[in-house]
Amino acid sequence: MAARLRLLAHCFPPSQALSSTAPRTSGGLRALCSLSTTLRSGAGEDEIERIRREFEDAKRNYLSIPVAIKDMPKMNPQGIYVNKNVKLDDLQVYGFDYDYTLSHYSDHLQCLIYDLAKKHLVDELKYPESCLQYEYDGSFPIRGLYYDRLKGCLLKLDFFGSIEPDGCFFGRRKLSLSEIKELYGTRHIGRDQARQLVGLMDVFCFSEACLIADIVQHFVDAKLEFDAPYVYEDVNQAIQHVHRSGLIHRKILSEPQKFLIKKSQVFRFLKMLKEKGKKLFLLTNSPFYFVDGGMRYLLEDQHFDGNSWRELFDVVIAQANKPTFYNSDHPFRVYDTEKDTLAFTAVDKFLPDQVYYHGCLKSFLQITKWRGPEVIYFGDHLLSDLRGPSKAGWRTAAVIRELEDEIEIQNSDSYRVQQAKLSIIHDLLGKVHATVVSTEKGQVYRALLDELNAERRQCRSGMRDLFNSSFGATFLTDTGRESSFAYHIHQYADIYTSKLENFLSYAPESWLHPPHDIKIMPHNAKVPASLFSSS
Repeated sequence: MAARLRLLAHCFPPSQALSSTAPRTSGGLRALCSLSTTLRSGAGEDEIERIRREFEDAKRNYLSIPVAIKDMPKMNPQGIYVNKNVKLDDLQVYGFDYDYTLSHYSDHLQCLIYDLAKKHLVDELKYPESCLQYEYDGSFPIRGLYYDRLKGCLLKLDFFGSIEPDGCFFGRRKLSLSEIKELYGTRHIGRDQARQLVGLMDVFCFSEACLIADIVQHFVDAKLEFDAPYVYEDVNQAIQHVHRSGLIHRKILSEPQKFLIKKSQVFRFLKMLKEKGKKLFLLTNSPFYFVDGGMRYLLEDQHFDGNSWRELFDVVIAQANKPTFYNSDHPFRVYDTEKDTLAFTAVDKFLPDQVYYHGCLKSFLQITKWRGPEVIYFGDHLLSDLRGPSKAGWRTAAVIRELEDEIEIQNSDSYRVQQAKLSIIHDLLGKVHATVVSTEKGQVYRALLDELNAERRQCRSGMRDLFNSSFGATFLTDTGRESSFAYHIHQYADIYTSKLENFLSYAPESWLHPPHDIKIMPHNAKVPASLFSSS
């Protein structure tokens, strides 16, 4: 077997727009290891020895992997990724959430939410004062985790609802696979168990996940008895208090330069849509005074005066109470911005100089006469923002800020080298599992299997640590499967991207379509073992 890796003369063709997989070549990459040889029936013992030699050759040639993958196409961190066909030219109405869609916040916000909620737990719910010693740890949580209200664990699930082997924490302690199976019986979460899980799906949940874990850990360290459901209820109550009381809103507006990140390109995108005759509406759960203060700050360098940000929108709806907005019969109320009061008159039309509160989707469609397929709504929360519009026939766009960083990592040589190693190990493991050996050779079989599994664990750990040392990537599990968070994007987002201004790179009449080589998540590019073949 050849001991070196040879690149084909043509290597790989240029990356296609929104393409998501490495292209196939006629000859492939040669001789890193003979991964595509066919197992010979009746020669199990010989096959084990052959796989052993392939494994040793592969390890010796790991250093050749960077050369082999250097011409693989890379994904665009600022790209728009597509689950369902969307013709931008067919869209006449653009709707937007406010928080983490039109506005973006610094990491200081998570610390603020954590500290205010922690103080509420101690001052109002009489938690031990020693809880105040904890601080927000931004390196711990990721989006898309679940909290088990009965067992007190934070979980990362894969696309099919199974617990990630390295993604179960009780407090700040990672549980082993044996502990997971002892606690749950199996890694797969059944329908009955799923009812006790709470999804932490938006960016605001980072502080909540961290505070839950810290409080549980505090009770464990202090050897205090506690009931997991109460911890969740209390922490969630504290988080909700921070938002609903206006504490967080007033603090942000008092120091906007500390918490809000100005992105002039967002408003360039909105102006472009307006100039092309598109209808725009704002639909947010935040109160109007908070949105108004934030938009004024974000636009102060854009030569807008006074309330003119509202001129960008045909309809402004605040405190909409999503997701209830999508299936309730609540009436709209006109909000008096000067008196901070709600009018009692019925709303049967939307006026551009008015602000509206509450309401429901049914009334919204009756008043506007906008048809579902011509409307697209942008939001960051897959369940509260996008599930309702998706079911109502609107087109949906998820704004996932983590996407850009995760694609940058997936494009890096350090990640792709580990991914290539993992592909090779998976191929070898498949051969080992397909080999039948005699009882007396079982020890040799087991030794090779253990070595390959150890190598696989090392690769997975190296890839996970590039993203988040606790839970790994947001969109992928350590096993290479898409995560449960990715499942929700696949279900409820027709398109997704890292920020609104990415649309400025696409012509308004663009037809966005998913890659023809169907995968679950179009932005996930993999280094397949099939690129490596024997000479």
